[in-house]
Amino acid sequence: MEQNKIERKVKIWSVGKIIIGFIVGVYIIILIVGRLALEDDKKTVEQVAKIHNTKITMNDVLGTNLPPEPSNPDETVQGVDANNNGIRDDVELDIFEAYPNSQKTRAVLLQYALTQQMAVNQPIENAETANAVAGEDSRAYGCIGDGKWIIINILRENSTDKDVEKARALGYELREFIEKRQENTKDRKTAIHDFYELLIDSSDDIGGKCDIDLSTLPD
Repeated sequence: MEQNKIERKVKIWSVGKIIIGFIVGVYIIILIVGRLALEDDKKTVEQVAKIHNTKITMNDVLGTNLPPEPSNPDETVQGVDANNNGIRDDVELDIFEAYPNSQKTRAVLLQYALTQQMAVNQPIENAETANAVAGEDSRAYGCIGDGKWIIINILRENSTDKDVEKARALGYELREFIEKRQENTKDRKTAIHDFYELLIDSSDDIGGKCDIDLSTLPD
């Protein structure tokens, strides 16, 4: 009889140890998952800040450090960025070739090319980074809209409807110039589309438009 009690106690203790071990294991897993989630959140916050802090510079606009012509610019989705300024080298060189005498035009195009390239360069792809990139891209898009009248000096107080249409047409032309080059392969189109599919509701509202004050540029 006593032996049976002892055996029952041993069994109960064994089951208890299993249950306690299971609970402890689950708790440890929860702690690990929570810590990993916090680390992911921290990395995302850092990446979003980096996205918003990445701007074109006057050196980019002036072509101080232009890259060499890449030998195979379409080998990868990201392309080549030898001078490490966030702009694909072939697109950057195309901008300078097409607009060698207009710093204002280069400024707005380089900014738009930079933000378009961000969509395929993200080490972290989630809704937060997609929203941040979309915000910067929207700002660059708006910069072209603001910059077009400075570039060609056609919108004044007495602007006609024809002037406005001319300005809109130029804005469209400049945006299309970049978009055609950024999405020049099927894989690049797919990568950009897939990235923006991660958007939650809308892009970050970050205010401002141009990285460079266009009024400070001579032409």
